[in-house]
Amino acid sequence: MSLRAFRRSDTDALVALWQVCGLTRPWNDPYRDIERKLAVDPELLVVGERGDEIVASIMIGYEGHRGWINYLSVAPGCQRQGIGRRLMAHAEEALRERGCPKINLMIRDGNTQAMAFYRRLGYVEDAATALGKRLEADG
Repeated sequence: MSLRAFRRSDTDALVALWQVCGLTRPWNDPYRDIERKLAVDPELLVVGERGDEIVASIMIGYEGHRGWINYLSVAPGCQRQGIGRRLMAHAEEALRERGCPKINLMIRDGNTQAMAFYRRLGYVEDAATALGKRLEADG
């Protein structure tokens, strides 16, 4: 598998991957999320390819204080092969290069598989509560 920056021609395949991995929600338009990312550090939207097929992705963010991970996905048939670990190593290195001191990420309640994955990589629960407020409706 090779990692590379997202290309606009990847859009439909990437959204399909996110859907099959259960990452999309009715209130978040994945197409708009891609456009938003392309407006800010587009090189930090990364896809994993096998042949001509997109089998993985990660959206990396950094605002000068904390790094963020969104849309980490690995196609179901490619899971448990080290791809997620490789994506996270890529993200950590990209963030280190930018001077990022810490990475945060959010996991939806009940997603025990993701929680176990991140714990194996050394991530721990922070003593914090995530709050959110929509500023723009996607739906």
